[in-house]
Amino acid sequence: MTILIVGLGNPGPQYADTRHNAGVAVIEELLGRTTPMPATLSVHKRTNTEVAELAAGRLIAGDQVVLARTRSFMNLSGGPVKALMEYFRVQPSDLYVVYDELDLPLGEVKLREGGGDHGHNGLKSVTKSLGGKPYNKVAVGIGRPPGRMAPADYVLKPFTAKEQVELTIAAADAADEILRALS
Repeated sequence: MTILIVGLGNPGPQYADTRHNAGVAVIEELLGRTTPMPATLSVHKRTNTEVAELAAGRLIAGDQVVLARTRSFMNLSGGPVKALMEYFRVQPSDLYVVYDELDLPLGEVKLREGGGDHGHNGLKSVTKSLGGKPYNKVAVGIGRPPGRMAPADYVLKPFTAKEQVELTIAAADAADEILRALS
């Protein structure tokens, strides 16, 4: 059996440290936890993603794990996620999509199976591509925008230095949550 864990985000260095890439931060955390050495992502052209294929035992006992991030923009995440699922023959119940969540305070993490997309365009795209089949969602809280800032502007802003520390802790917490669910 193969477990697929995908971190949603936007491609390119200009988006690397933005709130919208909180899901990618969790993938980076998981890559660092692989044994015997940290794994790295490599381009998987067939699916327009970057992947690390981990043999059973490198991250969890018993199952192969594929860690991935899309190379498309957030709102177009569904196509690459579906392509990954087809390529690696992953069932929706074995898919974990990690994303940024405005409705959770910065640093909070929540794992759930199924449920709505909470207005998140990346999740909307994935859900539509999967025909509405339930899958696992891992929300990483980024908090609400300050004042009257538009959410679309807020998610594309980089984390402050203080927030980056909180994100690092949240990414570790999210990785722990995923690994607990898989054991």
